Amino acid sequence: MKNNLKPMTVAALKVVRLNDMGAFLDAGTGNTSDDILLHKAQQTAEVSIGEVVKVFLYLDPKRRLTASMRVPKMREGQIALLKIINVTGDGAFVDVGAERGIFMPFAEMRGRPKVGEVVWAKLYTDKSGRLAVSMKVSDEIRRASKPAENVKRGDKVKGAVFNIIDAGAFVFSEERYIVFIDRREMPRALRVGEVVEARVTFIREDGRLDASLREIKENALDRDAEKIFSFMQKNGGTMNFHDKTPPQTIKAVFKISKAAFKRAVGHLYHQRRIEKIDGGFKVVGQ
Repeated sequence: MKNNLKPMTVAALKVVRLNDMGAFLDAGTGNTSDDILLHKAQQTAEVSIGEVVKVFLYLDPKRRLTASMRVPKMREGQIALLKIINVTGDGAFVDVGAERGIFMPFAEMRGRPKVGEVVWAKLYTDKSGRLAVSMKVSDEIRRASKPAENVKRGDKVKGAVFNIIDAGAFVFSEERYIVFIDRREMPRALRVGEVVEARVTFIREDGRLDASLREIKENALDRDAEKIFSFMQKNGGTMNFHDKTPPQTIKAVFKISKAAFKRAVGHLYHQRRIEKIDGGFKVVGQ
C-alpha cells in the first residue's frame, strides 16, 4: 500500500461503496482493490456512502486489513483498569474495548499478569505506529491522583496495586489517593493489579497515605489465641508446641509467626485458660 494504514490503529475513513457484506472504506491508494471492508457485523451504526467513519483496523484470519467501528474506549495516554485476555511468549493482549485485544510487550509489564487479571495500564503508540498497552503508569497516576481529604488513621482504603518495588507496593485508591504499603505491613506477597483493602497508618504532608494489610495487634492477638485454643480442644486439650518449637513448624500448623505464637500463648496463659505441662501446654481443667 502507498498509504500509512496499518493494523492495530484507529483511522477516519470515507465509505465509498456498499454491498450485502457491508461497507467498503477508501484506503487512500487510488486502487479500489485496496478498499477496506467494514463488515455489517463490525458496524455499531448504519453507514452511508460519503460518510467518514472512525474505525479500528486489524488483520482478519486471511491477513487482510479489516475495519471495525468498535474502537478503543480510551484515549492514548489515558489510564484505566484493563483486563488481560491472553498471554503469549512475547507479552499479553489487553481488552480496551476495541474489536481486538491490544498487545502489551513484556518490557511494558509490571510483574507477569495472568489471564483474567485486571491491571492499571495506559494506551500508547509504539515505534511502529501501532497501538500498544503499558503498565508503566506511575507518572500518569501521579498526575491523576489527589491529596487525601478527611482521612484519619485507622480508616480503610480500597484500590488496585499499580507498582511493586523492594520497599513495598503502591496502590491507587477508589478515591484517587496514592497509598504506599511497606513490605513489612504485608502478611503475604502482592501482585500488580490486585485489589486490596488496607488500614491507613499515616497521612503524609503531601496528602499521600501509608497503610497496612496487617490486623491491629489487639485483634490479631485475640484471633491467634482463639486459633491455638481451638486447636488444643480438638487435640484432647493439649499441644506439644513450646518456646523451642522451630518457627517453620509453628508456621505450618498455625499459619502465624513464632513471635505471634508466643504472644498468643502468653495471652491464654495469663487468662488462665491454659497451663504448662512437660513438653507443651494443656487446657485448664482437662
